[in-house]
Amino acid sequence: MASSLDVHVRICGQEIVKYDLEIKAVIQDIRECSGPQSMLQEFNSSVKVKFCRLRQRIQDMEQMAKEQDRECDVNAIMAETEAHRKQMLSNLTAWRKANLACKLAIDNREKDELFHGCDPSVKQRKTAKENLVQTSSNITEDLLSISRMMAQQVKQSQETIGTLATSSRTVQEANEEFKAMTSTISLGRKLILKYNRRELTDKLLIFLALALFFATVLYILKKRLFPFI
Repeated sequence: MASSLDVHVRICGQEIVKYDLEIKAVIQDIRECSGPQSMLQEFNSSVKVKFCRLRQRIQDMEQMAKEQDRECDVNAIMAETEAHRKQMLSNLTAWRKANLACKLAIDNREKDELFHGCDPSVKQRKTAKENLVQTSSNITEDLLSISRMMAQQVKQSQETIGTLATSSRTVQEANEEFKAMTSTISLGRKLILKYNRRELTDKLLIFLALALFFATVLYILKKRLFPFI
């Protein structure tokens, strides 16, 4: 069972690394994106899907850690899980910054096209305003989504720390019980050895008493039956 869990942990770790690299690649695409808004939205949709998969695999690894038998394995996998979670939070921050930079660049480009166009029209100004409103709305939505994801990750980190603390207390209590049992077993062993020695001594005394009794009986019979010998 432990070997099977180890294989699953390694596979899960490899998938986490794969999703992490894919997220970094899309974030780089967002940084280099110059528009239009539809392309940026497509990149963001892709990142959201990958973040959901990454978060799920991190939760799977945390669950695998709790299923380990040895405390050292639990701590090692929990430490790896926490490292992946911190990396994911770092990617979330990078995603937010890339989004802000890209949307600002798109807004600036649209403004330049609006004010420096050859023949700007009312329709173009209206479209630009609508794009600005949509951009602001998208930024707000993305920031709220990122904030919720980060809050959830912080909560999971707190739960992980609580689990480790509970596990440590359980191990400590088990260790104390083991020490108490060891002391009891040692005392019982001493009592058994003492009882065995006492039993051997009692047997020896009984044997000597019987020997003395039979010797006395033989002596009396000898004096009665053969008084002149």
